[in-house]
Amino acid sequence: MNRDRFRFSRQLKNIEQRRRKGKSVERDLARLATQALASEALVAKRSQLVTPLSFPEALPVSARREEIRDAIAANQLVIIAGETGSGKTTQLPKICLEMGRGIKGQIGHTQPRRIAARTVAQRIAEEVNTPLGEVVGYQVRFQDHSNDNTLVKLMTDGILLAEIQHDRYLNRYDTLIIDEAHERSLNIDFLLGYLKQLLPKRPDLKVIITSATIDVERFSKHFNDAPVIEVSGRTWPVEINYRPLLEDEELASGIANTLEELLRLPQRGDVLVFLSGEREIREAAKEIRQRDFPHLDVLPLYARLSLAEQTKVFKAHRGTRVVLATNVAETSLTVPGVRYVIDSGYARVSR
Repeated sequence: MNRDRFRFSRQLKNIEQRRRKGKSVERDLARLATQALASEALVAKRSQLVTPLSFPEALPVSARREEIRDAIAANQLVIIAGETGSGKTTQLPKICLEMGRGIKGQIGHTQPRRIAARTVAQRIAEEVNTPLGEVVGYQVRFQDHSNDNTLVKLMTDGILLAEIQHDRYLNRYDTLIIDEAHERSLNIDFLLGYLKQLLPKRPDLKVIITSATIDVERFSKHFNDAPVIEVSGRTWPVEINYRPLLEDEELASGIANTLEELLRLPQRGDVLVFLSGEREIREAAKEIRQRDFPHLDVLPLYARLSLAEQTKVFKAHRGTRVVLATNVAETSLTVPGVRYVIDSGYARVSR
């Protein structure tokens, strides 16, 4: 395993120093040989865990699979620019598995939010037909659902940053996928800067940076004109209606009034509402519940919400739901069953 190489090298140096001093090293050599055999056995076991993979033809990234594979094979770092719905988040780890990555080291896949790390891990696990926490696992704060059999590990970017403190060469990984890099959070920017310094020291490490179609040239220049592959997204016909707030109408009331108009339409479906933060979500939820709409579930969705509450959004349900979300539902994950979207037009953006 990659993670063992540095430790074995250090042990060999210590054994050589002891030998030069005339000390017995047979027991140390035997212990090191046992550890090396165990490491080789684990690699052999992990190589048997990869099952035949399939790639949904409906996803645009599947059509570019060969091009992406060739780019990853020929370059240490590749930038994949894709619109929402292109399939890059779920299919790139599978492409890496198909190439034989993830055997001697894990495929680390970062997401900016906990809910995205878990839901993406769940989706990939379903596609490779394995229980979550085995071949595909995830780690977020206070939760680690991965083990020695894990080939693909989803995690928040903060988890990967924390690992640098005790594994500065990130030897645990043979591939890193930094997803949603266009969000340019402090964690993401620090990771990108660190990886630029690390890559010359880890020639075996492959890095894939994914981004929306904005700012890809800046990422490419930062990494010495790294190759960029652009993948289109899937689109559907969308009808846009502008509804300004009425005079003296609060945002929460405006959301509830718009929802009432949608619920009168003959085609029923779930409603996704974009709001700027937790306070706005609580106020809108209170206003909607006071209206007492029949057979309507109100679900909040934001990053600080508990994992149990977040996963309610993805469970099967009857009736109609309204999901009140921050921009966590914009790119990091896909809320199923949505027919209507109400966008308040506000979002909190770091400057």
